[in-house]
Amino acid sequence: MLTHVVVMKFLDPADAPRAKELLQGLVGVVPQIRSMVVGLDTVRSDVSADLCLITTHDNVEGLRGYQSHQAHQEVGAWLRPRLASRTVVDF
Repeated sequence: MLTHVVVMKFLDPADAPRAKELLQGLVGVVPQIRSMVVGLDTVRSDVSADLCLITTHDNVEGLRGYQSHQAHQEVGAWLRPRLASRTVVDF
């Protein structure tokens, strides 16, 4: 099992709820997703990010399949211009 964690900070934090909807819409569409949790920051401290995505995949190949899936690419195209920063950890 591989866990994929992405922490995002948006140029406009108001975009985070729409990002959450789009990401959750990938469940059932992208077969390589075993589970997904998307959380929005509620504390809004100086060091807070806006959104955290956690997905699980069978293995590295499953993660790569998820990342290259057309539906994921479309969500990424919406996200990228709205992001101030993004950090990823895979374990």
